[in-house]
Amino acid sequence: MTDTPSLLAAAHRRQGTALPVWFMRQAGRSLPEYRAVREGIAMLDSCRRPDLVTEITLQPVRRHDVDAAIFFSDIMVPLAAAGVDLEIKSGVGPVITEPIRTARQIHELPELDPAAIPDIAEAIRAIRAELPAHKALIGFAGAPFTLASYLVEGGPSRDYARTKALMAGEPMLWDELCARLARISATFLRVQVDAGAQAVQLFDSWAGSLAPYDYATRVQPHSTAVLSRVADVPRIHFGVGTGELLRLMGAAGADVVGVDWRVPLDHATKRIGPDRAVQGNLDPALLSAPWEVVAERARDVIRAGAAAPGHIFNLGHGVPATADPDVLTRLVALVHEEGPALRAEALGH
Repeated sequence: MTDTPSLLAAAHRRQGTALPVWFMRQAGRSLPEYRAVREGIAMLDSCRRPDLVTEITLQPVRRHDVDAAIFFSDIMVPLAAAGVDLEIKSGVGPVITEPIRTARQIHELPELDPAAIPDIAEAIRAIRAELPAHKALIGFAGAPFTLASYLVEGGPSRDYARTKALMAGEPMLWDELCARLARISATFLRVQVDAGAQAVQLFDSWAGSLAPYDYATRVQPHSTAVLSRVADVPRIHFGVGTGELLRLMGAAGADVVGVDWRVPLDHATKRIGPDRAVQGNLDPALLSAPWEVVAERARDVIRAGAAAPGHIFNLGHGVPATADPDVLTRLVALVHEEGPALRAEALGH
């Protein structure tokens, strides 16, 4: 077995027939061992304890034998570390104490000092020390648009009306807000990479709510600013409902474009172009279907992914809290055991 993580080879479009697999939100609510160690500990607190972050990050690697660990964190962690007053409420999500309503609040949004997050670097180093050499560690951050949407809306939103109104009505203020958030996200990722993260994923969870023109003019430049700060490692860029934005998200500076379940990977590759790998994209809802259905749909994903110059198997979004961990373990085994032959067949080898 080579010590070069297969995920890095795929991200660099040099994977051959090997097929790496990991799952978004693999370190989380679906695992009973996660619920046990998190019991009674608030989310933001759990993300700032290196011992706990290390344990949670490694749990799915031990259980499922996935090819990568994703750093356990939350997109709100760097904002809170910078001094933004917020809370992550169970069953609700992030809630901002004073949502942005004035230009002054934007002007006064604090920067993130790397000295404020020594625990993040400590956790990365501890994870790398325990992670097998052939498995990759992926760093984690939220993209400026998604962070801005929480700050402006005050919490989760259905229509992002305030966010879009600020973007369209006050473009200079919007750009200042996103430029500040880009620096925060970039600092958070840079600390992780400098401590040993071997790849990064930038989550623009809610970018799919945007029209391509708005994304290209008011969002993409700020995501590019983040991704350019970590150009020394493979960069994965993911959003939900972004079928119309896939090419733009790749052009923002991604080496790998994450694709949700709505667009088959061979179609996604035509939209993205030949210079980037893809990640995805089994519908996470299917994890509750009979195993025969899960297996056949996973094979379809593998075949479609062979059209891309590199493919990292994943779900089209995060692991549901209700997912059976044993199904995920079986899915990893299927990808490892059948993936190379299915890719070779699809490639005509």
